Amino acid sequence: MDVNLEQLRSFVEVARFGNFTRAAEELYLAQPSLSRQIAALEHDLGAELFHRARGGSTLTVAGESLLPLARRMLADAESVRRELAELAGLERGRVRLGATPTLCISLVAEVLSAFHADHPGIELHLSEQGSRRLLDELAGGELDLALVTTTDAATAARFTVTPLLVEELVVVSSAAAPPVAGSDSLGLAEVARLPQIVFSSTYDLRAATDAAFRAAGLTPQAVLEGAEMDAVLRFVERGLGVAIVPAMVLIDRPGLRSVRLETPTLTRTISLARPADVAPTGAVEVMQRTIAATATAFAARAGETMRLAPAAAPDGGRREHRDARPEARQ
Repeated sequence: MDVNLEQLRSFVEVARFGNFTRAAEELYLAQPSLSRQIAALEHDLGAELFHRARGGSTLTVAGESLLPLARRMLADAESVRRELAELAGLERGRVRLGATPTLCISLVAEVLSAFHADHPGIELHLSEQGSRRLLDELAGGELDLALVTTTDAATAARFTVTPLLVEELVVVSSAAAPPVAGSDSLGLAEVARLPQIVFSSTYDLRAATDAAFRAAGLTPQAVLEGAEMDAVLRFVERGLGVAIVPAMVLIDRPGLRSVRLETPTLTRTISLARPADVAPTGAVEVMQRTIAATATAFAARAGETMRLAPAAAPDGGRREHRDARPEARQ
């Protein structure tokens, strides 16, 4: 069998687009050349990989079995290439980082700024997705690291997940309007009576807050529904309503006032995940250290509404979990 990386790369692109023409354009190949590569791969493997039709190409059972293996082989080959290039001094490397939307407008901005200032030669690529999607990309070899929200439960051995911070969700309102509470905290029943800006249904935060209100037998008063994080914060600043958000997003936003939720509080755990079976390159190790240091600094800046998660095991080593499941918050 004489399978090569170019054949695997062609196979993965055809599977991604479901179309030989679009895959050939993406790979800067003539379509006949791409077709020959796929045909040669099928011949070497002794199985058809695609059902070919006028409307497009879909994977056969054999193709579905090969796809995750091909993605992993390509990711491993790229990791080796980058590591050897770094060792040879040809380039500084590349880091592919994923993060949830709320982290992209807070922690990640600080991380990338600090990292690029110290290591301007390293290429940076960012994927902004929900935690579940980020773990899928990590498993598929599309990312080196992912900042996700997780539970403490370990379910398998695909990832190494290191908790960084435990953060409270707080109620925010416009700093230009009168305070929504006469004390330093609000109960869920009081929040439910306030006009709320509600996140898009794609946000895990939405699922978390909806579940909390349901458990308390409450129906919140939504004045605007379906917004993304940055829009939610802007609408709140302009006095349209209140919102329940992670405490971290309040940093450097003087137009917002926050108040804590009374018991039971809502929290999320921010964790750093990486593939358990792939050794990190030098650039990725530097990024991990930068993330940990920046997260610690953010915890100090956010005050009482954010606290550091236990980061050390009883023996003094780093506490890591394998394949922690994504939590219902972003």
